[in-house]
Amino acid sequence: MRKPFKVIKLSIAHLATFIMLVLTCPAMGQSEVNTSDAWAKLPSILATIKEPVFKNKTYNILDFGAKPGGIIDNTKVFEKAIQKCTKNGGGIVLVPSGKYCTGPIHLDNNVNLHLVEGAEILFNTDPSVYPIVHTSFEGTELMNYSPLIYAYNKHNVAVTGKGTLNGQGSNEQWWSWCGKNTYGWKKGMPDQKEDVNKLMDLADKGVPVAERVFGKGHFLRPNCIEFFECTQVLLQGVQIVNAPFWVIHPIKSSNVIVDGVTIKSHGPNNDGCDPEYSKNVWIKNTIFDTGDDCIAIKSGRDNDGRRVAIKSENIIVQVCKMYDGHGGVTIGSEISAGVSNVYVENCVMDSPELDRAIRIKSNSRRGGLVENVFVRNIKVGQVKESVLGIDLHYGVHGNQTGTFMPQVQNIFIENSMVKNGGLYGILAKGHAGYPIKNIRFKEVTIEKVETDYSIENVENLKFINTYINGSLMESPKNQ
Repeated sequence: MRKPFKVIKLSIAHLATFIMLVLTCPAMGQSEVNTSDAWAKLPSILATIKEPVFKNKTYNILDFGAKPGGIIDNTKVFEKAIQKCTKNGGGIVLVPSGKYCTGPIHLDNNVNLHLVEGAEILFNTDPSVYPIVHTSFEGTELMNYSPLIYAYNKHNVAVTGKGTLNGQGSNEQWWSWCGKNTYGWKKGMPDQKEDVNKLMDLADKGVPVAERVFGKGHFLRPNCIEFFECTQVLLQGVQIVNAPFWVIHPIKSSNVIVDGVTIKSHGPNNDGCDPEYSKNVWIKNTIFDTGDDCIAIKSGRDNDGRRVAIKSENIIVQVCKMYDGHGGVTIGSEISAGVSNVYVENCVMDSPELDRAIRIKSNSRRGGLVENVFVRNIKVGQVKESVLGIDLHYGVHGNQTGTFMPQVQNIFIENSMVKNGGLYGILAKGHAGYPIKNIRFKEVTIEKVETDYSIENVENLKFINTYINGSLMESPKNQ
Protein backbone atom coordinates (compact mmCIF):
# COMPACT_ATOMS: atom_id res chain seq x y z
CA MET A 1 0.00 0.00 0.00
CA ARG A 2 2.95 2.32 0.49
CA LYS A 3 4.26 2.03 -3.05
CA PRO A 4 1.68 4.34 -4.70
CA PHE A 5 2.26 6.92 -1.98
CA LYS A 6 6.00 6.96 -2.68
CA VAL A 7 5.36 7.38 -6.38
CA ILE A 8 3.17 10.39 -5.69
CA LYS A 9 5.87 11.95 -3.49
CA LEU A 10 8.45 11.55 -6.20
CA SER A 11 6.10 13.05 -8.75
CA ILE A 12 5.54 16.11 -6.60
CA ALA A 13 9.26 16.49 -6.02
CA HIS A 14 9.98 16.31 -9.72
CA LEU A 15 7.19 18.77 -10.42
CA ALA A 16 8.61 21.22 -7.87
CA THR A 17 12.04 20.94 -9.45
CA PHE A 18 10.57 21.53 -12.88
CA ILE A 19 8.71 24.65 -11.65
CA MET A 20 11.90 26.04 -10.17
CA LEU A 21 13.71 25.50 -13.44
CA VAL A 22 10.95 27.29 -15.32
CA LEU A 23 11.04 30.24 -12.96
CA THR A 24 14.80 30.61 -13.01
CA CYS A 25 15.59 29.76 -16.62
CA PRO A 26 15.77 32.94 -18.78
CA ALA A 27 14.61 31.08 -21.87
CA MET A 28 11.48 29.65 -20.25
CA GLY A 29 10.55 31.87 -17.28
CA GLN A 30 10.80 35.60 -16.84
CA SER A 31 11.80 36.30 -20.43
CA GLU A 32 8.30 35.27 -21.49
CA VAL A 33 6.44 37.87 -19.42
CA ASN A 34 3.22 38.61 -21.24
CA THR A 35 2.96 42.39 -21.45
CA SER A 36 -0.64 42.20 -22.64
CA ASP A 37 -1.56 40.49 -19.39
CA ALA A 38 0.42 43.07 -17.42
CA TRP A 39 -1.34 46.00 -19.10
CA ALA A 40 -4.68 44.26 -18.59
CA LYS A 41 -4.12 44.56 -14.82
CA LEU A 42 -3.72 48.35 -14.99
CA PRO A 43 -7.45 49.29 -14.89
CA SER A 44 -7.94 47.32 -11.68
CA ILE A 45 -4.97 49.15 -10.10
CA LEU A 46 -6.31 52.54 -11.16
CA ALA A 47 -9.75 51.65 -9.80
CA THR A 48 -8.26 51.41 -6.30
CA ILE A 49 -6.85 54.96 -6.44
CA LYS A 50 -9.68 57.20 -5.27
CA GLU A 51 -9.64 61.00 -5.26
CA PRO A 52 -10.15 62.56 -1.85
CA VAL A 53 -13.61 63.97 -1.20
CA PHE A 54 -14.19 67.17 0.77
CA LYS A 55 -17.12 68.87 2.45
CA ASN A 56 -18.64 71.72 0.47
CA LYS A 57 -17.50 74.39 2.90
CA THR A 58 -14.96 77.12 2.18
CA TYR A 59 -12.53 78.87 4.52
CA ASN A 60 -11.15 81.95 2.75
CA ILE A 61 -7.77 82.95 4.17
CA LEU A 62 -8.79 86.63 3.88
CA ASP A 63 -11.39 85.96 6.56
CA PHE A 64 -8.56 84.85 8.86
CA GLY A 65 -6.54 88.03 8.32
CA ALA A 66 -4.41 87.16 5.29
CA LYS A 67 -2.58 90.12 3.73
CA PRO A 68 -1.64 89.89 0.03
CA GLY A 69 1.27 91.77 -1.47
CA GLY A 70 4.10 89.31 -0.92
CA ILE A 71 5.62 91.15 2.05
CA ILE A 72 3.59 90.45 5.20
CA ASP A 73 4.02 86.97 6.66
CA ASN A 74 0.83 84.88 6.62
CA THR A 75 2.08 81.71 8.31
CA LYS A 76 -0.28 81.99 11.30
CA VAL A 77 -3.18 82.77 8.96
CA PHE A 78 -2.74 79.52 7.03
CA GLU A 79 -2.38 77.63 10.30
CA LYS A 80 -5.62 79.06 11.74
CA ALA A 81 -7.62 78.47 8.56
CA ILE A 82 -6.43 74.84 8.26
CA GLN A 83 -7.09 74.14 11.95
CA LYS A 84 -10.62 75.54 11.73
CA CYS A 85 -11.32 73.62 8.53
CA THR A 86 -10.20 70.24 9.85
CA LYS A 87 -11.87 70.79 13.25
CA ASN A 88 -15.21 71.30 11.47
CA GLY A 89 -14.86 68.13 9.43
CA GLY A 90 -12.90 69.49 6.50
CA GLY A 91 -13.47 71.46 3.34
CA ILE A 92 -11.62 73.98 1.18
CA VAL A 93 -9.04 76.45 2.45
CA LEU A 94 -9.24 79.06 -0.29
CA VAL A 95 -6.33 81.20 -1.44
CA PRO A 96 -7.73 84.08 -3.55
CA SER A 97 -5.87 86.00 -6.24
CA GLY A 98 -2.77 87.81 -5.00
CA LYS A 99 0.70 87.11 -3.63
CA TYR A 100 0.95 85.67 -0.12
CA CYS A 101 4.21 85.30 1.77
CA THR A 102 4.36 82.45 4.28
CA GLY A 103 6.52 79.99 6.09
CA PRO A 104 5.73 76.25 5.99
CA ILE A 105 2.13 75.12 5.50
CA HIS A 106 1.17 71.97 7.40
CA LEU A 107 -1.92 70.26 6.00
CA ASP A 108 -4.42 68.33 8.10
CA ASN A 109 -7.08 65.69 7.55
CA ASN A 110 -9.85 66.43 5.06
CA VAL A 111 -8.33 69.75 3.93
CA ASN A 112 -8.06 70.90 0.32
CA LEU A 113 -5.71 73.88 -0.03
CA HIS A 114 -7.09 75.53 -3.16
CA LEU A 115 -5.32 78.31 -5.08
CA VAL A 116 -7.49 80.21 -7.53
CA GLU A 117 -6.02 81.49 -10.79
CA GLY A 118 -3.80 84.46 -10.03
CA ALA A 119 -2.94 83.27 -6.52
CA GLU A 120 0.73 82.81 -5.68
CA ILE A 121 2.19 81.53 -2.43
CA LEU A 122 5.72 82.80 -1.84
CA PHE A 123 7.59 80.64 0.65
CA ASN A 124 9.98 82.31 3.07
CA THR A 125 13.65 81.61 2.35
CA ASP A 126 14.75 82.10 5.96
CA PRO A 127 15.61 78.60 7.26
CA SER A 128 14.86 79.63 10.85
CA VAL A 129 11.10 79.77 10.19
CA TYR A 130 11.00 76.08 9.27
CA PRO A 131 10.58 73.83 12.34
CA ILE A 132 12.36 70.51 12.69
CA VAL A 133 10.15 67.59 11.63
CA HIS A 134 10.44 63.92 10.68
CA THR A 135 11.33 64.00 7.00
CA SER A 136 13.85 62.54 4.54
CA PHE A 137 16.89 63.66 2.56
CA GLU A 138 17.94 61.71 -0.53
CA GLY A 139 16.42 58.46 0.67
CA THR A 140 17.49 58.70 4.33
CA GLU A 141 15.11 59.64 7.14
CA LEU A 142 16.08 62.34 9.62
CA MET A 143 14.86 65.28 11.66
CA ASN A 144 15.32 68.34 9.47
CA TYR A 145 13.74 71.55 8.22
CA SER A 146 10.05 71.14 7.48
CA PRO A 147 9.08 70.81 3.83
CA LEU A 148 7.40 73.93 2.48
CA ILE A 149 4.07 72.08 2.30
CA TYR A 150 3.95 69.12 4.68
CA ALA A 151 1.39 66.50 5.62
CA TYR A 152 2.40 63.88 8.19
CA ASN A 153 0.23 60.82 8.80
CA LYS A 154 -2.85 62.48 7.26
CA HIS A 155 -5.81 61.17 5.29
CA ASN A 156 -7.83 62.81 2.55
CA VAL A 157 -5.67 65.84 1.74
CA ALA A 158 -5.16 67.92 -1.38
CA VAL A 159 -3.52 70.94 -2.96
CA THR A 160 -5.47 72.07 -6.01
CA GLY A 161 -6.24 75.02 -8.27
CA LYS A 162 -4.64 77.15 -10.95
CA GLY A 163 -2.34 79.18 -8.75
CA THR A 164 1.42 79.03 -8.20
CA LEU A 165 3.56 77.63 -5.40
CA ASN A 166 6.85 79.51 -5.45
CA GLY A 167 9.67 78.03 -3.36
CA GLN A 168 11.84 81.06 -4.22
CA GLY A 169 14.91 78.87 -4.59
CA SER A 170 17.77 80.59 -6.40
CA ASN A 171 21.54 80.84 -6.44
CA GLU A 172 21.15 83.32 -3.59
CA GLN A 173 18.66 81.25 -1.57
CA TRP A 174 18.83 77.50 -0.79
CA TRP A 175 20.51 76.28 -3.99
CA SER A 176 24.11 77.25 -3.12
CA TRP A 177 24.01 74.75 -0.23
CA CYS A 178 24.59 71.99 -2.78
CA GLY A 179 28.22 73.17 -2.96
CA LYS A 180 28.40 73.67 -6.73
CA ASN A 181 29.66 76.81 -8.41
CA THR A 182 26.93 76.65 -11.04
CA TYR A 183 24.37 77.27 -8.27
CA GLY A 184 26.07 80.23 -6.62
CA TRP A 185 28.40 78.45 -4.22
CA LYS A 186 31.81 80.01 -3.62
CA LYS A 187 34.75 78.92 -1.54
CA GLY A 188 34.12 79.59 2.13
CA MET A 189 30.34 79.37 1.81
CA PRO A 190 28.44 76.61 3.64
CA ASP A 191 27.52 73.46 1.74
CA GLN A 192 25.84 70.12 2.37
CA LYS A 193 28.78 67.75 1.92
CA GLU A 194 29.72 67.37 5.58
CA ASP A 195 26.09 66.97 6.61
CA VAL A 196 25.38 64.39 3.90
CA ASN A 197 28.35 62.32 5.06
CA LYS A 198 27.26 62.64 8.68
CA LEU A 199 23.70 61.57 7.87
CA MET A 200 24.92 58.57 5.86
CA ASP A 201 27.16 57.53 8.75
CA LEU A 202 24.31 57.77 11.28
CA ALA A 203 22.07 55.66 9.06
CA ASP A 204 24.78 53.06 8.44
CA LYS A 205 25.26 52.73 12.21
CA GLY A 206 21.54 52.28 12.78
CA VAL A 207 21.12 55.42 14.88
CA PRO A 208 17.36 55.99 15.48
CA VAL A 209 15.75 58.61 13.24
CA ALA A 210 14.77 60.74 16.26
CA GLU A 211 18.48 61.15 17.04
CA ARG A 212 19.47 62.17 13.50
CA VAL A 213 18.84 65.85 14.18
CA PHE A 214 19.86 68.45 11.61
CA GLY A 215 18.18 71.77 10.78
CA LYS A 216 19.72 74.91 12.32
CA GLY A 217 23.46 75.07 11.74
CA HIS A 218 23.25 72.42 9.03
CA PHE A 219 22.72 72.66 5.29
CA LEU A 220 20.39 69.95 4.07
CA ARG A 221 17.69 71.65 1.99
CA PRO A 222 14.02 70.93 2.66
CA ASN A 223 11.70 69.16 0.24
CA CYS A 224 9.11 71.36 -1.41
CA ILE A 225 5.89 69.32 -1.03
CA GLU A 226 5.95 66.17 1.09
CA PHE A 227 3.16 63.75 1.95
CA PHE A 228 4.62 61.51 4.67
CA GLU A 229 2.64 58.38 5.63
CA CYS A 230 -0.51 59.76 4.02
CA THR A 231 -3.46 58.10 2.30
CA GLN A 232 -5.79 59.43 -0.37
CA VAL A 233 -3.79 62.41 -1.63
CA LEU A 234 -4.44 64.76 -4.55
CA LEU A 235 -2.12 67.37 -6.07
CA GLN A 236 -3.90 68.93 -9.02
CA GLY A 237 -3.61 71.84 -11.41
CA VAL A 238 -1.09 74.06 -9.65
CA GLN A 239 2.21 75.36 -11.00
CA ILE A 240 5.31 74.77 -8.87
CA VAL A 241 8.45 76.85 -9.42
CA ASN A 242 11.91 77.18 -7.89
CA ALA A 243 11.89 74.48 -5.24
CA PRO A 244 14.74 74.28 -2.72
CA PHE A 245 15.19 70.52 -3.30
CA TRP A 246 12.93 67.64 -4.45
CA VAL A 247 9.65 69.09 -5.68
CA ILE A 248 6.89 66.52 -4.94
CA HIS A 249 7.74 63.76 -2.48
CA PRO A 250 5.13 61.18 -1.45
CA ILE A 251 6.89 58.95 1.10
CA LYS A 252 5.35 55.86 2.75
CA SER A 253 2.06 56.96 1.20
CA SER A 254 -0.64 55.22 -0.79
CA ASN A 255 -3.35 56.21 -3.24
CA VAL A 256 -1.67 59.38 -4.46
CA ILE A 257 -2.76 61.34 -7.54
CA VAL A 258 -0.66 64.02 -9.25
CA ASP A 259 -2.78 65.47 -12.04
CA GLY A 260 -2.32 68.41 -14.38
CA VAL A 261 0.55 69.96 -12.44
CA THR A 262 3.22 72.12 -14.12
CA ILE A 263 6.73 71.99 -12.64
CA LYS A 264 9.38 74.50 -13.65
CA SER A 265 12.31 74.20 -11.30
CA HIS A 266 15.92 74.09 -12.43
CA GLY A 267 17.77 74.04 -9.15
CA PRO A 268 20.10 71.28 -7.94
CA ASN A 269 18.38 67.99 -7.08
CA ASN A 270 15.11 69.47 -8.33
CA ASP A 271 13.51 66.13 -9.19
CA GLY A 272 9.93 66.71 -10.28
CA CYS A 273 8.18 63.87 -8.44
CA ASP A 274 9.79 61.23 -6.20
CA PRO A 275 7.41 58.52 -4.97
CA GLU A 276 9.31 56.70 -2.21
CA TYR A 277 8.21 53.61 -0.27
CA SER A 278 4.83 54.34 -1.84
CA LYS A 279 2.08 52.29 -3.47
CA ASN A 280 -0.59 53.15 -6.03
CA VAL A 281 0.74 56.47 -7.26
CA TRP A 282 -0.89 57.92 -10.39
CA ILE A 283 0.98 60.72 -12.17
CA LYS A 284 -0.89 62.09 -15.17
CA ASN A 285 -1.26 65.12 -17.45
CA THR A 286 1.74 66.76 -15.82
CA ILE A 287 4.53 68.89 -17.33
CA PHE A 288 8.09 68.46 -16.04
CA ASP A 289 10.88 70.96 -16.73
CA THR A 290 13.46 70.27 -14.07
CA GLY A 291 17.06 70.50 -12.90
CA ASP A 292 17.25 66.76 -12.23
CA ASP A 293 15.13 63.68 -13.01
CA CYS A 294 11.59 64.54 -14.08
CA ILE A 295 10.14 61.55 -12.23
CA ALA A 296 12.38 59.53 -9.91
CA ILE A 297 10.88 56.47 -8.22
CA LYS A 298 12.63 55.67 -4.94
CA SER A 299 12.61 53.18 -2.05
CA GLY A 300 15.30 54.31 0.38
CA ARG A 301 19.03 54.47 0.43
CA ASP A 302 21.45 51.75 1.53
CA ASN A 303 20.96 50.55 5.13
CA ASP A 304 18.10 52.96 5.73
CA GLY A 305 16.17 51.56 2.79
CA ARG A 306 16.77 48.03 4.02
CA ARG A 307 15.67 49.07 7.51
CA VAL A 308 12.35 50.46 6.27
CA ALA A 309 11.95 47.63 3.73
CA ILE A 310 8.89 49.02 1.91
CA LYS A 311 9.13 48.71 -1.84
CA SER A 312 7.50 51.19 -4.19
CA GLU A 313 4.95 49.53 -6.42
CA ASN A 314 2.16 50.27 -8.84
CA ILE A 315 3.51 53.60 -10.08
CA ILE A 316 1.56 54.79 -13.13
CA VAL A 317 2.69 57.62 -15.42
CA GLN A 318 0.28 58.69 -18.16
CA VAL A 319 0.04 61.53 -20.69
CA CYS A 320 2.90 63.57 -19.24
CA LYS A 321 5.39 65.85 -20.95
CA MET A 322 9.05 65.84 -19.98
CA TYR A 323 11.40 68.58 -21.09
CA ASP A 324 14.72 69.35 -19.35
CA GLY A 325 15.99 66.78 -16.87
CA HIS A 326 18.46 63.97 -16.25
CA GLY A 327 15.80 61.36 -17.05
CA GLY A 328 12.18 61.35 -18.18
CA VAL A 329 11.11 58.45 -15.95
CA THR A 330 13.87 57.28 -13.62
CA ILE A 331 14.03 54.51 -11.05
CA GLY A 332 16.72 55.10 -8.44
CA SER A 333 19.27 55.58 -7.36
CA GLU A 334 17.82 55.22 -3.85
CA ILE A 335 16.03 51.89 -4.40
CA SER A 336 17.37 49.63 -1.66
CA ALA A 337 13.88 48.30 -0.78
CA GLY A 338 12.99 47.63 -4.42
CA VAL A 339 10.53 48.81 -7.07
CA SER A 340 7.88 46.74 -8.85
CA ASN A 341 5.21 47.36 -11.46
CA VAL A 342 5.88 50.68 -13.16
CA TYR A 343 3.60 51.66 -16.05
CA VAL A 344 4.47 54.49 -18.45
CA GLU A 345 2.29 55.31 -21.45
CA ASN A 346 1.34 58.06 -23.88
CA CYS A 347 4.07 60.44 -22.76
CA VAL A 348 6.11 62.96 -24.75
CA MET A 349 9.78 63.51 -23.91
CA ASP A 350 11.69 66.12 -25.84
CA SER A 351 14.54 68.49 -25.05
CA PRO A 352 18.20 68.96 -25.97
CA GLU A 353 18.69 69.10 -22.19
CA LEU A 354 16.94 65.79 -21.47
CA ASP A 355 19.62 63.15 -20.92
CA ARG A 356 17.58 59.93 -21.09
CA ALA A 357 14.01 58.81 -21.66
CA ILE A 358 13.87 55.79 -19.31
CA ARG A 359 16.58 55.47 -16.65
CA ILE A 360 17.43 52.93 -13.93
CA LYS A 361 20.36 53.52 -11.57
CA SER A 362 21.81 51.74 -8.53
CA ASN A 363 25.07 50.26 -7.25
CA SER A 364 26.37 47.54 -4.95
CA ARG A 365 25.94 49.64 -1.80
CA ARG A 366 22.37 50.41 -2.71
CA GLY A 367 21.24 47.04 -4.06
CA GLY A 368 17.50 46.63 -4.62
CA LEU A 369 15.36 44.69 -7.08
CA VAL A 370 13.74 46.58 -9.95
CA GLU A 371 11.24 44.50 -11.88
CA ASN A 372 8.33 44.79 -14.26
CA VAL A 373 8.68 48.15 -16.01
CA PHE A 374 6.18 48.51 -18.83
CA VAL A 375 6.48 51.39 -21.31
CA ARG A 376 4.35 51.95 -24.39
CA ASN A 377 3.28 54.64 -26.82
CA ILE A 378 5.91 57.20 -25.89
CA LYS A 379 7.17 59.82 -28.32
CA VAL A 380 10.70 61.04 -27.85
CA GLY A 381 11.83 64.06 -29.81
CA GLN A 382 15.39 64.38 -28.55
CA VAL A 383 17.53 62.97 -25.75
CA LYS A 384 21.25 63.45 -25.15
CA GLU A 385 22.56 60.10 -23.98
CA SER A 386 20.17 57.17 -24.38
CA VAL A 387 16.61 56.06 -24.88
CA LEU A 388 17.05 53.40 -22.19
CA GLY A 389 19.87 53.82 -19.69
CA ILE A 390 20.56 51.25 -16.95
CA ASP A 391 23.59 51.98 -14.77
CA LEU A 392 24.15 49.59 -11.88
CA HIS A 393 27.54 51.13 -11.10
CA TYR A 394 26.10 54.57 -10.36
CA GLY A 395 28.44 56.59 -8.16
CA VAL A 396 27.79 59.57 -5.90
CA HIS A 397 29.12 60.60 -2.49
CA GLY A 398 32.39 58.66 -2.45
CA ASN A 399 32.89 54.91 -2.53
CA GLN A 400 29.74 53.15 -3.73
CA THR A 401 30.90 49.55 -3.77
CA GLY A 402 29.48 46.97 -1.40
CA THR A 403 27.94 43.53 -1.17
CA PHE A 404 24.28 44.37 -1.92
CA MET A 405 24.02 43.56 -5.59
CA PRO A 406 21.31 45.39 -7.52
CA GLN A 407 19.05 43.32 -9.75
CA VAL A 408 17.01 44.51 -12.71
CA GLN A 409 14.62 42.37 -14.75
CA ASN A 410 11.69 42.66 -17.11
CA ILE A 411 11.99 46.02 -18.85
CA PHE A 412 9.66 46.32 -21.84
CA ILE A 413 9.31 49.22 -24.28
CA GLU A 414 6.69 48.93 -27.02
CA ASN A 415 5.08 50.94 -29.82
CA SER A 416 7.31 53.96 -29.38
CA MET A 417 9.03 56.47 -31.65
CA VAL A 418 12.31 58.31 -31.10
CA LYS A 419 13.39 61.00 -33.56
CA ASN A 420 16.83 61.77 -32.11
CA GLY A 421 18.18 59.09 -29.77
CA GLY A 422 21.49 60.74 -28.85
CA LEU A 423 24.47 58.51 -28.19
CA TYR A 424 22.82 55.11 -27.56
CA GLY A 425 19.53 53.36 -28.18
CA ILE A 426 20.29 51.24 -25.11
CA LEU A 427 23.13 51.77 -22.66
CA ALA A 428 23.00 49.06 -19.99
CA LYS A 429 25.73 48.01 -17.58
CA GLY A 430 25.11 45.25 -15.02
CA HIS A 431 27.35 43.23 -12.71
CA ALA A 432 29.07 39.95 -13.48
CA GLY A 433 27.08 37.17 -11.88
CA TYR A 434 24.05 39.45 -11.50
CA PRO A 435 23.09 40.29 -15.08
CA ILE A 436 20.31 42.63 -16.09
CA LYS A 437 17.60 40.26 -17.32
CA ASN A 438 14.95 40.53 -19.99
CA ILE A 439 14.97 43.79 -21.91
CA ARG A 440 12.57 43.82 -24.82
CA PHE A 441 11.98 46.47 -27.49
CA LYS A 442 8.91 45.72 -29.60
CA GLU A 443 7.59 47.89 -32.42
CA VAL A 444 10.07 50.64 -31.57
CA THR A 445 11.69 53.04 -34.05
CA ILE A 446 14.80 55.00 -33.07
CA GLU A 447 16.39 57.50 -35.44
CA LYS A 448 19.60 59.53 -35.34
CA VAL A 449 21.41 57.52 -32.70
CA GLU A 450 25.20 57.10 -32.76
CA THR A 451 25.34 53.52 -31.37
CA ASP A 452 22.51 50.99 -31.54
CA TYR A 453 23.25 49.58 -28.12
CA SER A 454 26.09 49.07 -25.67
CA ILE A 455 25.53 46.34 -23.08
CA GLU A 456 27.57 44.67 -20.37
CA ASN A 457 26.32 41.80 -18.23
CA VAL A 458 22.91 41.79 -19.87
CA GLU A 459 20.95 38.58 -20.39
CA ASN A 460 18.12 38.17 -22.89
CA LEU A 461 17.94 41.42 -24.83
CA LYS A 462 15.30 41.05 -27.53
CA PHE A 463 14.30 43.21 -30.49
CA ILE A 464 10.94 42.51 -32.11
CA ASN A 465 10.11 44.47 -35.24
CA THR A 466 12.34 47.28 -34.00
CA TYR A 467 14.27 49.66 -36.26
CA ILE A 468 17.32 51.70 -35.31
CA ASN A 469 18.69 54.15 -37.87
CA GLY A 470 16.48 52.52 -40.47
CA SER A 471 17.77 48.96 -39.95
CA LEU A 472 15.67 46.09 -38.62
CA MET A 473 17.37 44.96 -35.43
CA GLU A 474 18.31 41.39 -34.63
CA SER A 475 18.53 40.25 -31.06
CA PRO A 476 22.18 39.80 -30.00
CA LYS A 477 23.37 36.19 -29.94
CA ASN A 478 25.29 34.32 -27.25
CA GLN A 479 23.57 36.08 -24.38
